[in-house]
Amino acid sequence: MNYPRILIAAPGSGSGKTTITCGILSALKAQNIDICSFKCGPDYIDPMFHRNVLGISSGNLDTFFTDENLTRHLFKQEFTGDMAVIEGVMGLYDGVGGVELRGSSYDLACVLKAPIVLVVDANGAGRSILAEIKGFLCYDRKNLIKGVILNRTSKSFAGVLKPLIENELGIKCLGYVEKNTDVELPGRHLGLVIPEEIENVDFKLSEVSKLITEGIDIEAIKEIAIFADEVEERTISNLNCKNSENVRIAVARDEAFCFYYRENLELLERLGAKLIFFSPIKDKHLPVDISGLILGGGYPENYLKELSMNKTLLQEIKRKIRDGLPTLAECGGFMYLTKKITDKNDESYEMAGLIDTECRWTGKLVRFGYIELEGADYKIKGHEFHYFDTDNNGDSFIATKPSGKRSYSCIHHFGCSYIGFPHLYYPSCPEFAENFIENAVRYNNINALTGI
Repeated sequence: MNYPRILIAAPGSGSGKTTITCGILSALKAQNIDICSFKCGPDYIDPMFHRNVLGISSGNLDTFFTDENLTRHLFKQEFTGDMAVIEGVMGLYDGVGGVELRGSSYDLACVLKAPIVLVVDANGAGRSILAEIKGFLCYDRKNLIKGVILNRTSKSFAGVLKPLIENELGIKCLGYVEKNTDVELPGRHLGLVIPEEIENVDFKLSEVSKLITEGIDIEAIKEIAIFADEVEERTISNLNCKNSENVRIAVARDEAFCFYYRENLELLERLGAKLIFFSPIKDKHLPVDISGLILGGGYPENYLKELSMNKTLLQEIKRKIRDGLPTLAECGGFMYLTKKITDKNDESYEMAGLIDTECRWTGKLVRFGYIELEGADYKIKGHEFHYFDTDNNGDSFIATKPSGKRSYSCIHHFGCSYIGFPHLYYPSCPEFAENFIENAVRYNNINALTGI
């Protein structure tokens, strides 16, 4: 199987990658092309647009989290349909610490041998665009950049630039996208606003699709994807946990808790777990007969009143975890388990009170970027990105920044639970996920014996 694929990249953030990626996905889907998508890097929100709005399966691939072979394995495992569109992160060559190639869109393109389509913001520029494109082509040692899209420019001026680009640089100009602020996707402190919070999001993306169809050569994009080189990988050993077929894991998923890697959840399912989704905002009780609990990240700060008013569930979760329910809680999930959260308006709301600390808005990005975590017999990779903080973030793991080697303590580990700010990528340490499910199996067996 050839796995037709392209990677949409740009010189930097804010160039319009997400909007154009969604437009290309929508345009391909309109042609009845069976599409899957991926996001490069530790981003939760962009894949939501692919999944929730366009109905296209999407995952995360990251060459910092996983080595080359495992990255290829995950890509092949999640690839479905006729073609994959991979959305890049930041600038094409921006990786770990902003200066390494590792973890960059280009590094992922090299690992997957994925042809690159470069989105260039042409607003307010003319011939200088050629110099910018030429610089990116000169730095492309694998000759992966196969086409260029001019964003935020007019049809007439794109017509002037196109022959200059193709004749002087020898690369195909795939088209243009006209500037239209009405269809650009809004953002906030953790990136883009999630799809469910954008008014008329379906209309916005349908308009983007129209702009893409009018200005971009979709057939040329398909041709670039089809002629991608073969992806090779070594065999990966299968994972399994004994007696895990009856293990039910409750996973918080609603407007407040929505940051989950597809790869994390699917790894748990391959280990035999059945995932039961619930809403800490709306549900008064946890799902029945569960053997584990996952509280992911998201935007609990936007729903503090609703979360705090749901006292029955808060008390039940606190009691269950204290009684030994294996739990993984990260970032927003960790905040939810503290005594209270104080928002940017200095208003405080009581939470579960499991962790003896309070969480407060700091007004600035507290910790950001990749980390390597070591502790409790595990080495696992993850990242942090949050504006809230506490004075008790745990000391069961040491987090080390891969660039600069700064380190600090984090994560509360007690019983079979791991609770802290870091977002973890389970495939970087499959044993961590295996242990969680094995603990859930034991919890399940103990409850069966005691009749709880």
